[in-house]
Amino acid sequence: MKRLTRVLTATPFLLSLVLASFAAPASALEPFVANYQIFNEGKPLGEATMQVVPDANPSHWRIDLDMRGTRGLIGLAGANAQQSTVFDVVGTDTYRPLSQSTVRKAIFVGRKITGTYDWNAHTARWTGDVKKNRQAPVPLKDGDMSGLLINLAIIRDAQPGRTLQYRFVDNGRARDHQYTVAQELEGVSVDGMGFNAMRVSRVQGSGKEETVVWVVEGVPTPVRILQRENGEDTFDLRLVDYKGAP
Repeated sequence: MKRLTRVLTATPFLLSLVLASFAAPASALEPFVANYQIFNEGKPLGEATMQVVPDANPSHWRIDLDMRGTRGLIGLAGANAQQSTVFDVVGTDTYRPLSQSTVRKAIFVGRKITGTYDWNAHTARWTGDVKKNRQAPVPLKDGDMSGLLINLAIIRDAQPGRTLQYRFVDNGRARDHQYTVAQELEGVSVDGMGFNAMRVSRVQGSGKEETVVWVVEGVPTPVRILQRENGEDTFDLRLVDYKGAP
């Protein structure tokens, strides 16, 4: 298991080298498995695993997020959630979703939603436990991605001071997402070790809701994903370790 062991110091000379490395071309997509701790309002809630692996079709990939509540109300209820997107890579680095699924389970309640992206017809449709107003086909545009794929795109595209534009098409709806990458690197702690990371933020709902993703150069997955509401931390994934998938 690969631990994050390299600490980046913020002296002006080293910082310039770090910024230069962030500006380098994105590397080819590679498989990985990453383990996270889940926190809610700062309290430990469970564990999560994110992975990117080759799919059964040799030209396809799959990204999965498996969340397992072990404490608090989610843990007591036995609830868990799994998300998955099968995708291919168009050109050198464009991630194109092909299918998507979300499964949520509890002791007495279970929900499953499945989506299909038809790039010949340029439409996407979701079935299963989806709201009636989200069952109609959604027109697709080139570059559209699922929520999980946007996480990968942020890793690919983030550079200090840059604005990132994506269109989220997932769960029967389409929305424009804009992320802002902070100009300066920010210190973060991962498993008790300090790193300098890029802070990538998206604000929505008149500033009441915020999603923040921290990216460290050379790490293929976010080191932290935080959701905030009304200025308070709510849902928080913090990277523990990662390794290349077989």
